[in-house]
Amino acid sequence: MNSLEIQTIFESAGQPSEAHIQLWVDTALEEVNHDTEIVVRIVDEQESAELNEQYRHKQGATNILSFPVEIPEGIDLNLLGDLVICAPVLEQEAQQQNKVLAHHWAHIIIHGVLHLLGYDHLDDEQAEDMENKEIALLQKLNIPNPYQQVAD
Repeated sequence: MNSLEIQTIFESAGQPSEAHIQLWVDTALEEVNHDTEIVVRIVDEQESAELNEQYRHKQGATNILSFPVEIPEGIDLNLLGDLVICAPVLEQEAQQQNKVLAHHWAHIIIHGVLHLLGYDHLDDEQAEDMENKEIALLQKLNIPNPYQQVAD
């Protein structure tokens, strides 16, 4: 069983339940052959912006930040890393993109977990691999492709 710690610093009406977050994390980790620990921290725009500036040297809040843990050899820890999700940014994106809020939450959490697993989108090939993985995982949850435009 994958261990999940949820730290809710910011609350809003559209946030998913812990059970949904656990399902999405477990779905993203389906090919990992050992139990892992992940921390999901749900924050406001101020904390997201501060972390984004400090760790990525970018201005403003962002939907998710992923912090993989590098564990030294010989240390037996299953901690995969932390995800910091900015609920207000995520909710604004879902509205602007005409996406179901729960579907956008699922996509962003799966996206973040894949970053913790080493996936990235620094070049076109990496981006395509990561997007294809996200689409396949979301399909298992009956969630449509998040990269297709939604008609108004």
